[in-house]
Amino acid sequence: MSAPEKSRVAVIGLGSMGYGMALSLLRAGHAVVGCDVAGETVARFVKDGGEGASTPAAAAQNADIVVSVVVNAVQTEAILFGKDGVAETLGKDAVFISSATMDPDIARRLAGQLEATGRHYLDAPISGGAQRAAQGELTILASGSAAAFAKARPALDAMAAKLYELGDAAGQGAAFKMINQLLAGVHIAAASEAIAFAARQGLDIRKVYEVITSSAGNSWMFENRVPHVLDGDYTPRSAVDIFVKDLGIIQDMARSAKFPVPVSAAALQMFLMTSAAGMGSDDDASVARMYAQVTGTALPGAKK
Repeated sequence: MSAPEKSRVAVIGLGSMGYGMALSLLRAGHAVVGCDVAGETVARFVKDGGEGASTPAAAAQNADIVVSVVVNAVQTEAILFGKDGVAETLGKDAVFISSATMDPDIARRLAGQLEATGRHYLDAPISGGAQRAAQGELTILASGSAAAFAKARPALDAMAAKLYELGDAAGQGAAFKMINQLLAGVHIAAASEAIAFAARQGLDIRKVYEVITSSAGNSWMFENRVPHVLDGDYTPRSAVDIFVKDLGIIQDMARSAKFPVPVSAAALQMFLMTSAAGMGSDDDASVARMYAQVTGTALPGAKK
């Protein structure tokens, strides 16, 4: 039996997700070059056994695969086609894996621009959080040509526990991710509302957590995010402003399709209020803190 193919992979964006993905690629035996706007993060990655690059163009030099793990479409486009972008140096027949959450129409446009140059584009948003990224156990929602999948396969195998192949053109992966984000945002907002309301009723919110996680009202987001509230720890695992962005994209998509999405629209307003209150860079469970602030409700860790 032949050994798995080893590739030269550039990871652009070494945040909480990208860093774990880069480590998973290293663990699988690939040669990995990391690039990030924070030089100290690149230096840490080099200490962990990878290589470092100061620009996306430098990272993409001689790479078979580029994995872009940035926040949005604007950053993705800059990494591709901006100054020192990967399109300047990425070899012909190499593949660009885009993991940012974005409007499907933008994913299709970026794919078309890159594919016109002879390279491949895989639309591959991710789900699972930083811990699963570090364990190589992400869920990846991918779409693209058969050639893009074939070229990207070594990296996908290293990063994902579940790979969904959702179509032969970019945009499908992005559309699936937006449905996930609609539900995730609504569930976080609902979980935050519920736990803050429970606190206002004078209930033991740790007991509320125990009861709800064993009852029909539970959700993955309630189970995952409410412990942040219980501990008064709003260190960002996923920030409030991520859902301001993603639920905003959903509103734009829905308006274009003339499709009503009133529940996600209400959730967007809760994230917007939380961001406006100065918590945009904090953990998305901070929506519970916003409820607490406007109602004078005490939550763990609150300032007296």
